Amino acid sequence: MPMRWPPTRLTKRLLATIALGAAAFATSASAQQKTEIAFARFFGACDADYGTSQDFAKARGECGVMTTLVNHFNATNKDNIVVKPQIIEWGPYYQQLTARIAARDIPTIAVMHTSQIGDFIRSRIVEPIEDDLKAAGIDIADITPQAKAGVTYDGKVYAMPWDTHSWLWHVNVGLFKQAGLVDGEGKPIMPKTVDEALAQAKAIKEKTGKPYIIMASVAPGDSANATRGFWTMLYTQNGNLFPQGFDKANFSTPEVRAAYEFYEKMAKEGYITKGLDGAGGLGGFIAGNGAVYFTGTWRIDDLLNAAAKPESGLKEYTARIFPNMFKQDAVWADNHSWVMLRGGTNPQTRKAAQIFLKYLWDHNFDWARGGGHLPVRKSLLAEYAKLPERANVMRVPEIGRSLPHDVRRQFGFQALIGEEINNVINGAKPLDQALRDSQERADQLLSRR
Repeated sequence: MPMRWPPTRLTKRLLATIALGAAAFATSASAQQKTEIAFARFFGACDADYGTSQDFAKARGECGVMTTLVNHFNATNKDNIVVKPQIIEWGPYYQQLTARIAARDIPTIAVMHTSQIGDFIRSRIVEPIEDDLKAAGIDIADITPQAKAGVTYDGKVYAMPWDTHSWLWHVNVGLFKQAGLVDGEGKPIMPKTVDEALAQAKAIKEKTGKPYIIMASVAPGDSANATRGFWTMLYTQNGNLFPQGFDKANFSTPEVRAAYEFYEKMAKEGYITKGLDGAGGLGGFIAGNGAVYFTGTWRIDDLLNAAAKPESGLKEYTARIFPNMFKQDAVWADNHSWVMLRGGTNPQTRKAAQIFLKYLWDHNFDWARGGGHLPVRKSLLAEYAKLPERANVMRVPEIGRSLPHDVRRQFGFQALIGEEINNVINGAKPLDQALRDSQERADQLLSRR
């Protein structure tokens, strides 16, 4: 039997030191264990201005706010979560996202327009998320009906909505005043019919020498501009591009033709700009070179800031929802949303994703205030309406319309409709040819499964 010696003081001291060191090492290792989640998004890159920003109250623009929110979350969350942004250019975003998924390089969370969700659901890429939202403490009942419809398919919630964005008439009030197109309070008079719009355009051109409408129409990304106006005019007529079902578009209805004709009539008389890209359209409106600028809710703050500069040609500015020139109030609307993709999480990263989604939910107002879009939380709308010019767009969640998720390849329709209308505007095709080509391209688009 081996002899056992009683421990000496030195031995006790060494054992205690080893135990303390082991505990400290374990604590340090635990503190350093991070859960990383990949966060795929567009909205641009702006590290030069916001790379270290954490003050989301001062951040402006989609990129500035989004970058600041991620910085702040990474610096302040107590759960050792690190959000790793994966920034993809807006134009090829969905093609690149699909390619990454096919290569099994799947982000934990990805931004997605709700108009795209249907295709990704049918491909079994996007997963239902309602249980995750509830686990995170997100109150689904606080989501506006418009945004809730955008993330819901077949009764299941597939995304956390992030905003509602829509199509506006941004108005140079000074030019409207010169043409006598303001009311007794000095507010611009919005046309109630296409004929009224044409009469206003004539007055603007005669009194100011400027075009009535500025709209970018030459670059590949400009196709969305004409299409969003097209959808709005179709919806205000209570028209339907798919009267025979979602597998067949019909470009021969009177309502579709009337929407195309609006652009044709404006172009024929020189009332709408031709040959402008996005930068030219924005710069031209700020310089005072047109009365109405067709673009989205996200430009309100940019134009307010531009109008406040002494050298600006945009002396007085206001924003209005795209007017109803036909039968009923309606406007094109879409949403940005956050989805979780099949195969993109394990239990640890899924829990981390829930925590980050709750953080974003809690900062929905900061996104809406700085990014320009409308919040999706009903509880935030009253506060949002107090921001400059926002009271003029508060009906968007009420009258905003979108295509059903059953319509396949919605961004494909956005491209082909806008391209054909731009052909009409820029004189590349007559109206009837553009309508025939739209029909042919739509048939080809939907023939692919």
